[in-house]
Amino acid sequence: MEAVFRVDGDRVFTSEHAGGPWDPSMQHGGAPSSLVVWAAERIPSPQPMQVARLTIDLMRPVPVAPLTIETKVVREGRKIQLCEVRLFADGVEVVRATVLKVRVQPVDLPDTVAHSPLDVPGPEAGRDEPQALNKFLAGVSMRAVKGGFLRLGPGAIWFRPNRSIVEGSPISQAMRTALAADCSNGVGSVLDFKKWIFINADLTVTLARQPVGDWILLNSEMMLGADGAGLAVSRLGDARGYFGAAIQCLVVEPR
Repeated sequence: MEAVFRVDGDRVFTSEHAGGPWDPSMQHGGAPSSLVVWAAERIPSPQPMQVARLTIDLMRPVPVAPLTIETKVVREGRKIQLCEVRLFADGVEVVRATVLKVRVQPVDLPDTVAHSPLDVPGPEAGRDEPQALNKFLAGVSMRAVKGGFLRLGPGAIWFRPNRSIVEGSPISQAMRTALAADCSNGVGSVLDFKKWIFINADLTVTLARQPVGDWILLNSEMMLGADGAGLAVSRLGDARGYFGAAIQCLVVEPR
């Protein structure tokens, strides 16, 4: 399968498979989110580190078009590395992100500390969700174990990407997480997609540990105000239990 992106130096060539739900000429937020993680994980660090937090500001709609990528280290330390990743379309900044990485150092935790167990079934018990919702999600398997994608009310859905994000590169666990997390507003929606727009203006993902396995769980809900703003919040899980959280700030308006 053709990858979503091909990267050559600082140039990013975007395939049609990045297309999102709100406008086919604009990318699904999961595409640039996972690309940002890919870029941050390739920034050298003085010792092994892993992604602990991802904060993405979607400055403008990201077009399905060539992009330029810029990265830099904002803070270099023995225990952390703070990176900045920016994406540009025709010289205009469309994404600005910071990625916090922390050192990998095994620790012996007390026996009283345990993984937070799941309170929903695993993906093998899930119901397959339609994959033709948009170009990007056509390359992602989704299995619902509570509610459903764009069904009203809180939901819990497992996500597994089937298409490469960056040509020639494996999908890291943090990339899988970012890709899924951007779907929080679709999993926990309380609004009719045919009547309402609820685009996320950002995405923040935090990880207590690196997930395992191919499937990432979003257990999501949406909170709305009467002034056109809202939140989509997800607990993130894998086969071992919950490992993190995601939150999106929403811009809400009728179609």
